[in-house]
Amino acid sequence: MLDRLESLEARYDKLNELLSDPEVINDSKKLREYSKEQSDLQDIITVYREYKDASSQIDDAKNMLEEDLDDEMREMAKMEISELSEQKVELEEKLRILLLPKDPNDDKNVIMEIRGAAGGDEAALFAGDLFRMYSRFAETEGWKIDIMDSSTTGVGGLKEIVFMINGKGSILN
Repeated sequence: MLDRLESLEARYDKLNELLSDPEVINDSKKLREYSKEQSDLQDIITVYREYKDASSQIDDAKNMLEEDLDDEMREMAKMEISELSEQKVELEEKLRILLLPKDPNDDKNVIMEIRGAAGGDEAALFAGDLFRMYSRFAETEGWKIDIMDSSTTGVGGLKEIVFMINGKGSILN
């Protein structure tokens, strides 16, 4: 896994160089292609660099333990190693998830339809609550909602609503 991450980091650094090259900047097709590839790698590289930093800090703390320190400093170093080891395990898990193959549909938008169905006003109120729930969730994830069609009831509910959720990763959630 670490070899693959090293090669991805090298590619990411190369893409950053390419994106600052005037020849690439003037070629919109290459610019778009390299920008997308860099964007796809950015999350992985950010977590990988945090992982490397945690590993380095663990090594430093272990080196401190080998030195001639007082008991208080030894305890602090042991606590730091413990905390950083937990963080490192969490980062490893994040990296495993980030390295899973991507579905080509992952970056597409979602179109949802909610209908009140049978149940009259109560069903329409529930449909309205459900839409508000999805809207707030989308808002917390940084996605945009575009209402395509809606039909309301007199009591503040929704007979039906069709909306699109725009944003990276919206189809996954």
